[in-house]
Amino acid sequence: MANILVVDDELGIRDLLFEILNDEGHNVELAENAAEARAARQRARPDLVLLDIWMPDTDGVTLLKEWSTANLLTMPVIMMSGHATIDTAVDATRIGAFAFLEKPITMQKLLKAVEQGLARESARRAAAAVVPATSTYSPVVTTTGESALVPAPSLSPMADPGPQSTQSFDLDRPLRDARDGFEKAYFEFHLAMENGSMTRVAEKTGLERTHLYRKLKQLGVDLSRGRRSAV
Repeated sequence: MANILVVDDELGIRDLLFEILNDEGHNVELAENAAEARAARQRARPDLVLLDIWMPDTDGVTLLKEWSTANLLTMPVIMMSGHATIDTAVDATRIGAFAFLEKPITMQKLLKAVEQGLARESARRAAAAVVPATSTYSPVVTTTGESALVPAPSLSPMADPGPQSTQSFDLDRPLRDARDGFEKAYFEFHLAMENGSMTRVAEKTGLERTHLYRKLKQLGVDLSRGRRSAV
């Protein structure tokens, strides 16, 4: 069970997300604008935030940047939008968003993103309790407009780092080149997470296997990098 803050100016979406997450056993607090979100974040210290981008007073990306600047981005934030562009997704992930969900959001994608966000945050906190460290987030962007950042707990020098958890991208490039860089990082991460299984990666990304294979070849992804020996 987790404390989740849902920030969206549309009443129907707030009610729907509340119903779904409440049924999953989470404590859910609702906010319809940035002002209410600020107060809720200060009062409840949520474990995860679902944040809409387009809101009437202050947009979600601006609020995300505000939290990041004030060192208040201590929880995973999942951005939501039905009209966001690739530039918006890149901006949000660069600032520190954990994931990006495109509306209309399916229950499966919502629960999966929430589960991953809470799991990663739990792992980060556990690692920080053992060895204090600054966690970083790495941006990845899907071909459907969905993107994610993966927090990386500090690991000892002898530990297997697994998928690359931090990325550095040159955003002063043409949009196509920047997008290819994010997509390559996204697919390399999921290949590593699934131990090189093209079938499971295809299921996760929503691509047909043949399309996925062509995409990986086009991006120059090393398919052998995802295959790690089982421990």
